[in-house]
Amino acid sequence: MKNLSLSVILALIFLASSCGPRQEQAEETSEPLMEELISENHRAFFNNLARLCGESFAGEQIYRSHHASGWEDYEMTMHVEVCESDRILIPFHVGEDQSRTWMFLIEDGSLRFRHDHRYPDGTPEEESLYGGYADDSGTAFVQHFPADQYTAELIDGGEGNVWTVSMDEAFTTFTYRLERDGEKRLRVDFDLTNPL
Repeated sequence: MKNLSLSVILALIFLASSCGPRQEQAEETSEPLMEELISENHRAFFNNLARLCGESFAGEQIYRSHHASGWEDYEMTMHVEVCESDRILIPFHVGEDQSRTWMFLIEDGSLRFRHDHRYPDGTPEEESLYGGYADDSGTAFVQHFPADQYTAELIDGGEGNVWTVSMDEAFTTFTYRLERDGEKRLRVDFDLTNPL
């Protein structure tokens, strides 16, 4: 009986010693694998944006081109509502219109920016989820999102769209900007120094 107990004890010690290092190795490799899913500057931008989570900020239209009616007479607010490891959702309200949500998504090994437009009952509008993947020219504070193929097919002329989203390093201003084929279309600035 003693020999049997000793055998069991030795077997348990062996199992513990052989499993331990493998577990540690798995834990060591899982974190770098997550980091490899997105480039360093995309991750840094995403993390900086997440610093605004839970806050709301007032904005103002800096310019809007002649191609659409201006928003200068409307109150504009961004609400940084949802911050998860792979997505940040920011409802953007223009006056009473609450149909827009900006989506920053870690997807397909890159940072993706989409515009979710919904009717008051929650159903998607005809032109929704357009946007693009961040290119390689951005930084921890500025990212450029050229239109993706879905956007090019959804919006007439949309293949020329480039959205630029930025924060200054002092976190005083958040800027949303749209250009089409190099032409300035829209810019809205939000005051980060005075959360609502």
